[in-house]
Amino acid sequence: MISQFFVLSQRGDNIVFRDYRGEVQKGSAEIFFRKVKFWKGDEGEEAPPVFNVDGVNYIHVKVAGLFFVATARVNVSPSLVLELLQRIARVIKDYLGVLNEDSLRKNFVLVYELLDEVIDFGYPQTTSTEVLKLYVFNEPIMVDAARMPPLGPAAMFMQGTKRMPGTAVTKSVVANEPGGKKREEIFVDIIEKISVTFSSSGYILTSEIDGTIQMKSYLSGNPEIRLALNEDLSIGRSGASVYDYRSSTGGGLVILDDCNFHESVHLDSFDMDRTLALIPPDGEFSVMNYRMTQEFKPPFRVNAFIEEAGPLKAEVILKIRADFSPSVTANTIAVQMPVPTYTTRVSFELEPGAVGQTTDFKEGMKRFEWCLKKIVGGSEHTLHAKLTFSQESHGNLTREAGPVNMNFTIPMYNASRLMVRYLHIAKKSKTYNPYRWVRYVTQANSYVARL
Repeated sequence: MISQFFVLSQRGDNIVFRDYRGEVQKGSAEIFFRKVKFWKGDEGEEAPPVFNVDGVNYIHVKVAGLFFVATARVNVSPSLVLELLQRIARVIKDYLGVLNEDSLRKNFVLVYELLDEVIDFGYPQTTSTEVLKLYVFNEPIMVDAARMPPLGPAAMFMQGTKRMPGTAVTKSVVANEPGGKKREEIFVDIIEKISVTFSSSGYILTSEIDGTIQMKSYLSGNPEIRLALNEDLSIGRSGASVYDYRSSTGGGLVILDDCNFHESVHLDSFDMDRTLALIPPDGEFSVMNYRMTQEFKPPFRVNAFIEEAGPLKAEVILKIRADFSPSVTANTIAVQMPVPTYTTRVSFELEPGAVGQTTDFKEGMKRFEWCLKKIVGGSEHTLHAKLTFSQESHGNLTREAGPVNMNFTIPMYNASRLMVRYLHIAKKSKTYNPYRWVRYVTQANSYVARL
């Protein structure tokens, strides 16, 4: 099916390379990187995940700053190969704990052994970490977590008053602690990516949530787990607007459009008490994927205005209001807005006392960026931008500028209000009490405000 598989660093260095069929020239990795680095898109966009050069199909995903690439001469299914690449990256991360250039170089023997079991003559065999443990016996060389870049608030797990950094899950599922002791803990992530489109007057035009419940288990003996969700969880739309906006956590009916479950999940009692029973396989996996288009309260309100301020000038006002609890903090916020192609200069004016905010005008891409280190719930931030043009706009500013696009991450917050009521693990003894870590993370998928 695929001819080659290789992993490249951000600099284009070849870290892993395996040629399965000998159908593609040896310099394919260099051709791929040159094409991606100097991709000529319509608006300076990145290279698409699938493209063809001289009869060779290049299919790639970018994971943790690394390019996972497959090549093929034949007409293969792109979605199948993209899923295969994602699963290979996940298997390698399960074994190494940390997925980066350093860990790959230190464990290249183990990585090649995994690839030989996952793919045979270009055809996928298995991507299950649990199955691979029966055939792969090399122990990983662990990368010191202290050498990794610091993790922000989104990388904090919480359980009552306890806090555990995100590096707690950057450990191999096959390696034991020093002394041969097996850690007894399980991690559950409820990750939601939201898409919202605001009109020029601030009303919500479209809204959608794509969510997943991810699990990573370090439990020995494969005990049964019962994961309980909201008792009032409903699957399928009823057409009625049942949402109130009092809180984003707890209480209130949660209506999902549709969902699907991992093959290990048993749904015998799901219809009665919304409880999922499963014996978790080794490695990280998605317990449940779901989608919601029912009304929900977006975490941010975005208002954007643009008006002429003279013959060759215009002024833009951007307002962001955080509509969530003051106890919650969003981080890594980036706001982008395309400007007319005849814009020559942009000057910015931040609110008095602004801390942790930066602005920049990307003249080549004809857009400006506003980055905020963090936003506390309940706060409001404003940016004034003055545009200078090389020609008159003739009153078409709203057509030639925008829309405003926003990216962010909000730890310990979920817009759908889907919750884990409890996480029960079958006890092997009276003293058996493994750690349970649950994290909620909301990210922007497409957060747009029209002018």
